[in-house]
Amino acid sequence: MDANERDDKSWARDAAELEEQWRQRAAAEVAWWERRSAGQHDEVLRQQNLMYGGLIAIGVVLVQPFLTAPPGTLDLTAMICVIALSVAIPILAALVVLNSQETYRRRPTPSRFVHVARALALGAGFTGVVTGFWHITPFAGVGALAAAALALAVQSAGYVRVEREAAKATPEQQDQDTPDS
Repeated sequence: MDANERDDKSWARDAAELEEQWRQRAAAEVAWWERRSAGQHDEVLRQQNLMYGGLIAIGVVLVQPFLTAPPGTLDLTAMICVIALSVAIPILAALVVLNSQETYRRRPTPSRFVHVARALALGAGFTGVVTGFWHITPFAGVGALAAAALALAVQSAGYVRVEREAAKATPEQQDQDTPDS
């Protein structure tokens, strides 16, 4: 066996060890997040209700001027806004009621139908808001779209940071085992 062959085998072994370490680290991080999120159901429901209520409120405000518009006078963005919010508002209202039931029973629904309805309602609500602002002026629509992307990034980064710091501050050993420690 020559030196090049040994180096190739050594490199392959080292690469396999590193890959295994990263897999273990990823599995540990997934397990850590699952432990952290298990007790946060009530907080998730409160945040969802805040999003649902906000979308319902802004949807009602955005749709009001279109209710008095003569038939056939709405342009494309106004029509998309009205249709999207007409789909979103009733589903969002039903989700607020469902969240109340989930809070009362202290358990989330495992229904895939509900998960699809949540995604549809949030997507339609977001579409309605963006197209409503776009109807006012395209700059406002682009601004709403960019601001939503930035808001999602801020909320995600803040959530991760707060949860990691909370995990380090709690006395329970299972929560102190953060994935980056």
